[in-house]
Amino acid sequence: MSKYSYLTKDGYDKLKAELDELKAVERPKAARQIAEAREKGDLSENAEYDAAKEAQGLLEFKISQMEAILANSRVLNEEDLDLSSVVVLSSVDIKNVKTGKVFTYTLVSETEADLKLGKISVTSPIGKGLLGKKIGEIAKIITPAGTTELEILNIFIR
Repeated sequence: MSKYSYLTKDGYDKLKAELDELKAVERPKAARQIAEAREKGDLSENAEYDAAKEAQGLLEFKISQMEAILANSRVLNEEDLDLSSVVVLSSVDIKNVKTGKVFTYTLVSETEADLKLGKISVTSPIGKGLLGKKIGEIAKIITPAGTTELEILNIFIR
């Protein structure tokens, strides 16, 4: 698997804005909560202080994860994509061979995945199975429910 996160420009901007918000607003807020809890006395028996420190630790972990994703991300330009096969950022019309149902998915990074919007992660079982397939090919996807066969009907950019 690639060490990079491939993001759309919008996905990168949203992640960056969220990170900036955490650093500029949430981090100082957590520091204030710790200071307020510290003022309440003995730290060894101060549950409020312990909770504030734990919340700060979780916030710092989330910030570090987001910084790592942004540091290792590559913004993809849709005009540069080769649509002869399924790639990151391409949309694909697929048909379940068994049921005949047709679905449309866009393959995105984990951070941008949103099934309600038809965006699936390239690291999901379906995403992995579709990558590299060409129109007319059958992707055999192993899922918890068994093997599913999906026919590639069309590859495009939304």
